Amino acid sequence: MNTRATLQTSTHSHQFDTANPIAKKNVLYATLLTFVTMLVEIFGGLYYNSMALLADGWHMSSHVLALGMAYLAYVMATRYANDVRFNFGTFKIEVLGGYTSAVLLVVVAFFMAFHSIERIFNPQTIAYKEAIMIAIIGLVVNLICAWLLKDDHHHHDHDHGHDHHHGHQHDVNLKAAYIHVLADALTSVLAIIALIGGMLWGADWLDPVMGIVGSVLVFIWAMGLIKQSGKVLLDANMNDPVVEEIIEVIDDLEENVTLEDLHVWRVGKGKYGCLLSLTCKTPLSLDHVKHALSIHEELVHISVEIR
Repeated sequence: MNTRATLQTSTHSHQFDTANPIAKKNVLYATLLTFVTMLVEIFGGLYYNSMALLADGWHMSSHVLALGMAYLAYVMATRYANDVRFNFGTFKIEVLGGYTSAVLLVVVAFFMAFHSIERIFNPQTIAYKEAIMIAIIGLVVNLICAWLLKDDHHHHDHDHGHDHHHGHQHDVNLKAAYIHVLADALTSVLAIIALIGGMLWGADWLDPVMGIVGSVLVFIWAMGLIKQSGKVLLDANMNDPVVEEIIEVIDDLEENVTLEDLHVWRVGKGKYGCLLSLTCKTPLSLDHVKHALSIHEELVHISVEIR
């Protein structure tokens, strides 16, 4: 006799993250504000022949991409929250967006460096006062965006016991955007220094040099994001602290229990799923194992096989 199992999706959800409405709104405001400022700085840099201003504008484009991808992730995560095609929710939409934007930023970094080096050998006249004014506007926008993102971050930073020890209650994507805004502010400061130096002391070489510095900042940030997001996309999580915590729990169960196989992967912001296979010489309850592991709140999806 043949039987057919039916998956009851209505009673078992694999959506482990929900979109933060306040973060979603603040990210949208920051994205729109930064996008407008980015256009002003890029066109202002081209018009006034300032590579430092261009570098600041292109670096700000990395901020626009990062925030834009974060906002899109919030939207998509909400839209497909109940779509059973996503085995472990829509968390990796955000990760994939970050990886894509990082690859594009590597291209932007090389573009910035190439034109800055070219400007060293072919200097052009710069309208310093106008360029400085635009750079200051860019810096102000960066500080406003940092305030928006930091404000939301701290409103959601509460102590949750063991889980807080790992920082898993933080919106990692929002925190990364906040740190990136600070990097944008630093680039704006470099542009202002270069322009003032050129205007007061005739140090025209400072402008393209700061453009190169800006390209290096974009490249470093992009490579860091590629490594971070690539690790999640490839489920390379077996060196995360939670793995040792799982092993410690199994070791404390019984002397005759052996951990034969273990797989751990990210299913959300600071949330993990795990699949483990145990061998035991005496009867061992699945519920007992899952209860022992449940003390680690970051483990939100646990599958156990006992032989």
